[in-house]
Formats: sequence, C-alpha cells, structure tokens
Amino acid sequence: MKKYGDIMGMTIAEKILARASGKKEVSPGDIVMAKIDRAMVHDITGPLTVNTLKEYGIEKVWDPEKIVILFDHQVPADSIKAAENHILMRRFVKEQGIKYFYDIREGVCHQVLPEKGHVAPGEVVVGADSHTCTHGAFGAFATGIGSTDMAHVFATGELWFKVPETIYFNISGELKPYVTSKDVILSIIGEVGVDGATYKACQFGGETVKNMSIASRMTMTNMAIEMGGKTGIIEPDEKTIQYVKEAMKKHGTERPFEIIKGDEDAEFAEVYEIEADKIEPVFACPHNVDNVKQAREVAGRPIDQVFIGSCTNGRVEDLRMAIEVIERHGGIADDVRVIITPASREEYLKALKEGIIEKFLKYGCVVTNPSCSACMGSLYGVLGPGEVCVSTSNRNFRGRQGSLEAEIYLASPITAAACAVKGELVDPRDL
Repeated sequence: MKKYGDIMGMTIAEKILARASGKKEVSPGDIVMAKIDRAMVHDITGPLTVNTLKEYGIEKVWDPEKIVILFDHQVPADSIKAAENHILMRRFVKEQGIKYFYDIREGVCHQVLPEKGHVAPGEVVVGADSHTCTHGAFGAFATGIGSTDMAHVFATGELWFKVPETIYFNISGELKPYVTSKDVILSIIGEVGVDGATYKACQFGGETVKNMSIASRMTMTNMAIEMGGKTGIIEPDEKTIQYVKEAMKKHGTERPFEIIKGDEDAEFAEVYEIEADKIEPVFACPHNVDNVKQAREVAGRPIDQVFIGSCTNGRVEDLRMAIEVIERHGGIADDVRVIITPASREEYLKALKEGIIEKFLKYGCVVTNPSCSACMGSLYGVLGPGEVCVSTSNRNFRGRQGSLEAEIYLASPITAAACAVKGELVDPRDL
C-alpha cells in the first residue's frame, strides 16, 4: 500500500474522491466525506429512502436537480404493493420538485442515466442499486449504496467513503471471433473469485479496453460488483467524451465536467495481465458467478430458456450480435423459450429502426418492454423447478430467476443466441 509521505501518485479512483472531498491527496484506507454529483433510486429502493427521510423529519432534499428517480424493476406494476410504491415515489417527485424523473417507460436505471447525460467523467455517482458501478465506464467513481445511506445523501448531498485500494486489469491483444467483453469479465471473475476484489476499485485498461465500444465497456464495469468491487472504472478517452457530450446535448443536461486520469506513478494493490487472444467463450455455471468454465467443457446440457437483455447486455450492440447468430442458423430450437428485453426505450428504438426487433419476433422470440425483466425473475421468465436458463444478465444465484431448483448459466449475447439455436449449452464456434 502506498504511503503519501513518499510522494506517490494517485489512481483515478483516488483522485476523484480527493476532488470530491476537497483534499489535495488521499490514500487507500483514508475516510473522506465526499460531495455527491448524482444520486439515483428506483422503484424498489426509493420507497425506503423516502420513508427514512420522513421518519427523521427531513422536509427538503439537498438538490432536486442532482437526484434521478426512475422505475425499472416492477414495470408496469405487477402487484398492488408495487403500485403503492409507484404512487409514493410519484408524490415525492412532485413534492420535492425532482427534475429528472423517469416513469415506467424508459428502461433500466444503469442504461438510462448515462444515455440521458446524468453521468460524466470525474463525478461521484451513487445509486441505491449494487450495479451502479456500471457508470465507471464513463470515468466516474460510481458505487451502489443502501437506501438508508441514500436518505443521508438526499438530505445533505454528502456521504463518507473509505478510499479503496485499486486492482488494475491490463487487458492486451485482440479478442477472437465469437468472444466479447462479457467473456472477458466472466473470465476475470473466474480468476479473481467472488470476493477477490472486496471493497477495491477495479480499474480496466489496456489496448483491448481502448478498442472496445462504450457498450462493451459498460458490460465490464457492470460486473465489478460480482467480484466484490466497490466500483469498476475505466479512464475516460475521446469515445467517453463524445458519448457524454452527445447525451447531454440531446437531453438538455449539459454541465461542465473534469477529465480525471490516474497519475503515471500511481500504485496498485494488484495488477493482472490479461491476454485477450487467450480468452474463449465461457459460461458462469450455477450457482456462483465465479464458477466459470469454457463453453466446450459444459456443452450438451439441454436448456429451457434463453434471456437476452439486462443492464449488462441489453444494448443494441448486444441485440445485434444475438440476432445475427439466430438469423445465420435459421431460427431457434422449438422447445426453447427466448426472452428479449432491450435495456432502454432508446436502445429499443435503435433496434426497431434496424429491423432487429421484427426479426426476433419472426423467429418466435418474446420481446418485452425495457425493464429489469427476467434478470430478477419478478415479471417475466420465471423458471420452474429443474429448468435451465442461459442468461446475458449478471447473476446466477439460486432463486434469482424463480425456483431454487432452477439453474442459470451466464453468457455473452453471442453464446446465448447460439444456445437458443441449438437448444442446449454450446460453444458458438461449434454451431
């Protein structure tokens, strides 16, 4: 661990927290009180935050323009309780004059925030959802927090953090055909383990990451939490700046932001050298995300369902990859259910414009509204006892998508689509 008496540089995560806490420098293990740039709750976590504020007599939030509220987990409302939660949050939005509220129509929070211009490099972003680390793809320090902690943020605009150590994943080389950023991050989690990066910043870099699209980078940072990470983060580059500026301009959310990068002499807790050309298509097998095996090791197991979507892999890039596989092989297996859920309304519209949605429907796939969908098994695609699902989402715990006796295999959109075609677990290169 670095000692700042030795005059060493800071990582990007450390520099962002230093800026947010008004300090010249911070060191891993320091406790800082950081000012929050953006705070988000959704329909599941928001009600507890609101009720906590009421319990403590907090009548006004610190800044109604820095709070984003949206519905994505139970949309449209699937129960009376869900409808009551929606009513509670809509009233709160009106009472507080929350400027950025997205009702049931927009999609998953982790996709909607950046595409509406609510995330920018150098910012501290907190969300009452564990996969808020997704936003680190834009050079922000982004992390999930609890609903009661969020009540403190809503009231004060600040939150304390222990400055995390940083693990650096240097990914070099070119990905093989049929291998995606999902295979990369699953392979990394398989090596590090579900708790190998606990309370550490997981920084991804190298030429492979540089060549990735923004969508592919989001897949990487989204799953940092699955190895225990406090955040996932990628230093901003021209792709980042272009995406952020275009999103802000499109949605009227322009504001100045600071491009922050780590110092050249920054010290990392660990450095992993990842050779991209050695990564194969993989599955995270039941019932842990780090139970990662090469696709050919487990090929042949019959499946019942395929889910392509979620905040991990529900963007048009992912849908495009999936439909290309299905179309190339003439459709899906008769005894497999395929559920397609775009991550947001904007991504859905892009897929519509390209004709992707029509093709999915042509081949018998079920296309749902943008939402968390089958990822959490609350609205769509609930699995019964003994059923097997291949999912492009981020978790495969028991009961995540229904029965405790069901099995979930996590995979890339390409591999998931190949399984839909074959009707069983398969390496997409072997179709």
